[in-house]
Amino acid sequence: MPRLRFRTIDVFTEARFGGNPLGIFFDADELDAATMQAMARELNMSEIVFLSRPSDQANTARVRIFTPELEIDFAGHPNVGVGWALAEDGMQPPYRLEQPAGVVTVEVEDAPPTRRCRIAAPKPLHVGVAPDRALVAPCASLQPDEIGTPRLASVGLATLCVEVSPDALDRASCDPAAFEHLAEQRQDLAHICLLMLYARNGNRIDARMFAPLSGTIEDPATGSAATALAALLLAESQDDQLSLEVTQGVKMGRPSQMQVEARRTPDGIRAWVGGACVPILSGEALL
Repeated sequence: MPRLRFRTIDVFTEARFGGNPLGIFFDADELDAATMQAMARELNMSEIVFLSRPSDQANTARVRIFTPELEIDFAGHPNVGVGWALAEDGMQPPYRLEQPAGVVTVEVEDAPPTRRCRIAAPKPLHVGVAPDRALVAPCASLQPDEIGTPRLASVGLATLCVEVSPDALDRASCDPAAFEHLAEQRQDLAHICLLMLYARNGNRIDARMFAPLSGTIEDPATGSAATALAALLLAESQDDQLSLEVTQGVKMGRPSQMQVEARRTPDGIRAWVGGACVPILSGEALL
């Protein structure tokens, strides 16, 4: 019976059973996509990752990321967690991780027991055409006049960013049927639709993220959304760079802390996200 080494890690937290849990499977070169998807459903985390040999030997590994429902091109907490795991295995950083959205660079900033990793999102900011409030507000069980103007931003994975009051953020809840209706009206969002609600107080952000179309009703920490938001907020300002402290997962009982930065660069606005990781399980999967 084939055996596959794995770890589970809580990402964007210094406390065990906080942050966003992640499963990492190593040496997955022989696994097919159907088996990977079945394993993602089995673990039922927001994402799990499979590491295999890179196509370019200048890179560290190839990374495939699966939600319980589908494979995605990029995500934040999986790349941060992979950086932690590679450092734990004794590999020298920085790491270059291949994935469909591009190569993600991971830096290791601290040593155990609270090793912190930081990733660079693979693409510069891209802003798309967002749906209007009437389509978006019901997804969070809110009224259109309770949300700000939706904006569609991506630095590797498209996210609907919506500013709300602290009260609306607390009252929001995911309505999967409304997401289905939104996807019917916007086929470009049907593959995966991330909705990040946030309340801003200076450079501190409280956030919640819903993505039922990918199998995640609510996510404890979403690095792809946090980087997209930081890049978007910088684009809407006159500043050259922006640093944010993003708190997520509090309502779920899995508080997460993400340190996010965006900068203007010659090829557009780029974003980074980092945080601490805590190991939970290690062992072998029997396939």
